[in-house]
Amino acid sequence: MRSSFVDYTRKYGIKGGMGHMSNKVTMDELLEANGSVERVKTGDLIDGKISSVKKNEIWVDLGSQGMGLVSKREMGYGQKFNEGDDVSVSVIEPELDEGYSLLSLKRVSKDKGWDELEKIMAEKSIVEIVPYDANRGGLLVESEGIRGFLPVSQLAAGHYPRVTGADKDEILTKLNALVNKPIKVRILDLSRKDNKLIFSEKEAIKDHMQESFSKLSVGDVVSGEITGVIDFGAFVNVDGIEGLIHISEISWERVEDPKKHIKLGQKVEAKIIAIDKDRLSLSIKQLSQDPWLNEVKKFKVGEMAEGKVTRITPFGAFVQLSPSVEALVHVSEMSSDDSVNPEEIFRLNEKKKFKIIDIDEEARKIALSLKDA
Repeated sequence: MRSSFVDYTRKYGIKGGMGHMSNKVTMDELLEANGSVERVKTGDLIDGKISSVKKNEIWVDLGSQGMGLVSKREMGYGQKFNEGDDVSVSVIEPELDEGYSLLSLKRVSKDKGWDELEKIMAEKSIVEIVPYDANRGGLLVESEGIRGFLPVSQLAAGHYPRVTGADKDEILTKLNALVNKPIKVRILDLSRKDNKLIFSEKEAIKDHMQESFSKLSVGDVVSGEITGVIDFGAFVNVDGIEGLIHISEISWERVEDPKKHIKLGQKVEAKIIAIDKDRLSLSIKQLSQDPWLNEVKKFKVGEMAEGKVTRITPFGAFVQLSPSVEALVHVSEMSSDDSVNPEEIFRLNEKKKFKIIDIDEEARKIALSLKDA
């Protein structure tokens, strides 16, 4: 470990060594003995060769600059070093009392990492990262030896955690499923000074999405996978594009709970009914004929019909006459009393007989009367 240092003392005729504090050899003496050698300064980047590797320290032969020590905290993470390796080191302290320099391998690696990341960002290159951990805000990642962050908001449709009510625990569970899985991203924001590195999966697929959008039109039928089922509908990943099937577009029948009709991970076909910026509005029910048009033929104005009360509102009650046909009893048709309260007359799921007073096939509406029945 000390052979190179001793060689220098012998070569330049300097007596003593690192172990003799009373007659120590300083860097100044070495430099004085060889005036052609420029003295190193804090922050300098110099090349050397590893002469010894121990658990908590690495000794580096700096040639004419003497020896240097890299402590454990300055070795960096995930790197392996062997004796004889050529390395670049950063000078922390040019000369300690013992006559050697204090060095850092981590700082050089970090500087090179920032340099590479700045180049990647400037070129808008797509890189692959592997998250090592997650929190409720997103994924913790590392690239080129620099730690960064991939926010939830920057995940693409296929990875975005769609949950009902923004349940934070459920979001974290879905994000943890992405840990140790490769994700292609672009750098969204970078600051070496602030030690900030933000990635975006959305940006990485942006070009692909624009190309895909250009090929889609309202009325097209597309295939996708259900990525989230929530109270008001379901989200679908259509070749990297996010689509939404609203609860009213799941089935021609009345849907109370989307989860009873659609499952997470299910493959579905749907019709594009609108294209809004970067999202598709989709419909499953419009791929089949509206059964209402056939079922409504059973009913005639002036006839009596039995139905089940499905909703009660201040302005009236909705009544299901058949699996696909729903009608409205307006509050004015419940009783001759204008101050009637619908909740005092009806109970959910109870069956009653009504008189059909109007059928509007174009608007898909049927009006009923209880007082005339």
